[in-house]
Amino acid sequence: MSRIALTLIIIGALNWLLVGIFEWDLVSAIFGGEVHRTSSAFSRIIYTLVGLAGIYSLSFFFRDDASVR
Repeated sequence: MSRIALTLIIIGALNWLLVGIFEWDLVSAIFGGEVHRTSSAFSRIIYTLVGLAGIYSLSFFFRDDASVR
């Protein structure tokens, strides 16, 4: 269950990274909705930081720590 939750969190974070850098929403592109989002510069910085945290979180899949699984 933890791996599924971690996977969904990473997918969401990577989507926010795309919104922060390119103002493009991958989830909306796949499932329908407004693909392009207009955001303030501060919002885009926050989205990008969340996305970078998601990329960092990929390393959790390869750790031997039992609490991550």
